[in-house]
Amino acid sequence: MASDEAIHTRESADRVPDIVIITGMSGSGRTQAMHVFEDMGYFCIDNLPPRLIQQLAELVGINAGVGRHLAVTCDLRSQGLFDELMDVVAALEEHEMSVDLVYLDATDEVLIRRYSENRRRHPLAMVGESTADAIARERRQLAGIRDRADMVIDTSRLSTSTLRTMLRAAFSELTDQQLMEVRVFSFGFKHGLPSEADIMIDVRFLPNPFYDPEMRSLTGLDEKVASFVLDHPKTQEFWRAWCQLLDAVMPGYIAEGKPQLSIAVGCTGGQHRSVAIAEATGRYLIGQQYHVTVSHRDLSRANRTATGEAH
Repeated sequence: MASDEAIHTRESADRVPDIVIITGMSGSGRTQAMHVFEDMGYFCIDNLPPRLIQQLAELVGINAGVGRHLAVTCDLRSQGLFDELMDVVAALEEHEMSVDLVYLDATDEVLIRRYSENRRRHPLAMVGESTADAIARERRQLAGIRDRADMVIDTSRLSTSTLRTMLRAAFSELTDQQLMEVRVFSFGFKHGLPSEADIMIDVRFLPNPFYDPEMRSLTGLDEKVASFVLDHPKTQEFWRAWCQLLDAVMPGYIAEGKPQLSIAVGCTGGQHRSVAIAEATGRYLIGQQYHVTVSHRDLSRANRTATGEAH
């Protein structure tokens, strides 16, 4: 078991199914689970009648060898169609599409509390029926599905981040590092602070190539400038500390389930030092198996002449 809260999990994560069907008790976390699958790149549809799953799978090319995966939620709001679920699973497997059924559960006490705290009415409650009665009826109707599930998760004591970790471990082809999109970008302080940065580092203390006339009109993308910045003893000292900081904080962002992280590197004009450090930072994180893109916000404003203010 992945944790005490997981009643039953798949024994191995070495096979990622073509289709994941998410079902279970209302209020047990199906919406949160669907968000996890969206972040993993699955094609996601909420509350899809079971009889439409195969049609949708074929429509988006699940069985066409394009490497796509589908996640759908099905619940008792589908009414009679829900009874077809296991027949649909069998039909999908006959068409050589692998399917896993994920069942989310929680105790009656927790479900009642969640509906009370959210001030929501149970979606299956009939007129005059209490939340407790609706939960009991739903549990009876889903008993057979629960017994057939490939993965049963009791979310009663699970945090959202723990649920995310469990689903990623079971259904992602990528590592945790690869799942988080990291954007590294350079900028110039004289052009304004970036509002979207999660981490921002000021490298204006590093030696400035601007003061060398041969490099003034170049940028941090040029080898001469990059070598000047990166090979300097002061940069080397900073670089060791910077990598240690990244190694310390990046796993924490992953553990929190952060899907995107922006790292901003700033110098005066966003032309020399910040560009060189941003490029080196991107290379370092790629080497650590992160999914990284590197860009340079203010490079289009770069000073291409031998005059101007320090960058």
